[in-house]
Amino acid sequence: MKYIAGITRGAGVTMFAVLSSLSISSVAQAGPASCDTRVNNNQEKLQECVTLEGVRAHQAALQAIADINGGTRAAGTPGYDASVDYVADTLERAGYRVELNPFDFTFVPPATLIQTAPFNEEYETGAFTGTGFGEVSGTIVPVDLALGQDPWPLDRNASTSGCEPTDFDGLDFSGPADIALIQRGACFFSVKAVNAEAAGAEAVIIFNQGNSPTRMGLIVGNASSLPDGSPSNLTIPVVGASFAQGVALSGSGSEAFINVDPPALVTQYNVLAELPGQNDSNVVVVGAHLDSVQAGPGVQDDGSGSAAILEVAVQMAKVYPWNTVRFAWWGAEESGLVGSTAYVNGLTQEEQDDIALYLNFDMIGSPNYVFFVYDGDDSDGVGAGPGPEGSAEIEAFFESFYEENGEFFKGTDFSGRSDYGPFIAAGIPAGGLFTGAEGIKTPAEAAIWGGTPGDQYDPCYHLACDTFDNISLHALDINADAVAASTLQFSMNTVTVNGVRGKGNFKPEGPQPRM
Repeated sequence: MKYIAGITRGAGVTMFAVLSSLSISSVAQAGPASCDTRVNNNQEKLQECVTLEGVRAHQAALQAIADINGGTRAAGTPGYDASVDYVADTLERAGYRVELNPFDFTFVPPATLIQTAPFNEEYETGAFTGTGFGEVSGTIVPVDLALGQDPWPLDRNASTSGCEPTDFDGLDFSGPADIALIQRGACFFSVKAVNAEAAGAEAVIIFNQGNSPTRMGLIVGNASSLPDGSPSNLTIPVVGASFAQGVALSGSGSEAFINVDPPALVTQYNVLAELPGQNDSNVVVVGAHLDSVQAGPGVQDDGSGSAAILEVAVQMAKVYPWNTVRFAWWGAEESGLVGSTAYVNGLTQEEQDDIALYLNFDMIGSPNYVFFVYDGDDSDGVGAGPGPEGSAEIEAFFESFYEENGEFFKGTDFSGRSDYGPFIAAGIPAGGLFTGAEGIKTPAEAAIWGGTPGDQYDPCYHLACDTFDNISLHALDINADAVAASTLQFSMNTVTVNGVRGKGNFKPEGPQPRM
């Protein structure tokens, strides 16, 4: 492996600045004093030292990083760079040699939409695919809008706004900067935007139609091609808005500021650290994604998994495992598993073959949680089918862990939506835990795990409110122990997963009963 030391890791606030208010010593002291010196080489000792307080200290550091870096830790931002620094510095202080594993990433900066007159209000927005780029401050020009406010007949707000060049006849686009305000409906977004640019608009806002409950929120879509498949070739910025924002922007005397920056190809890093084993050809990879979405700090998604495996790595630093353990914090997961995919695809076949299994921990403390286990054998019949051979035995370990701790559990689909996807695509056995994201908790689930039926498992999923307080402490506490137990167990023995014997006994004999 290539290890990168002493490099500049971005312009964000590093761990050392964060340490002014969050000392890493507080993490080390979260468990018994003996945790600082002893070898946590059995389950009782390790789980005693991997405490909720220790995991929460790392989450607090990630929250502080987001606070100082615009409320986000998304890949391509200073907040992500500072998160990389924090994890790498924490591992180095624990004695690990850290690899910063580079990958190319196309960073799409967040777009900006601010109404500047007759009042000042910044709106959540996004750039349409196929947009042009640039800054525009100008007058809003509404285009053939239908803003009826009566109840919900199907023809309410039956908009064809911007679909015909004649919709722009008689409108004044002669000013120094004019922004066409166009309503969704009846034709391609690209057609609306191309017609606006031809009429002389310097920018376009396309807002949701408002003709049904599902057409009220922020709309951002694809304006890259015309109905015949030819490219739209837009040169002016195009952003989205909700129906309510469109109504506000349509008012007399409205002005706005829009900015859409072009994408930039940048280098980002996965963070890797190894605990060398006696068998370095049988590697257990334990991973979570380190980045957030641009909209928020991501302290639950996936600060919960990142913090848990970081604390496990710290508390296992003095362990001498039979199998090599490779801890991984992936970048740009929220942009399509970019970091983990680049990592797996960059391995030689021999290096892939050396990986005994992959454990994934993505969102393990959701406020309205269910204890989900990735369904490695498809015995729950929840969708994507079984994982690679050995995945069922990983699932069985987690089932056994929950049973021993008096917790119910439920299978969840091996859909490939998190960083285990590239591993199972390469035929590597995988498993892990999940407490739910945008899915809705059922009454039956609430009867078992408590919480609120009809609400999302994580009501702050991909939102600015995914902060330090967006957590179930009980779920995080249980699952941090599960991370510790599984990592230590497979570090010593993977015989039932891939037939490679180690030391110690693997407890489960097969799939356990489910709820």
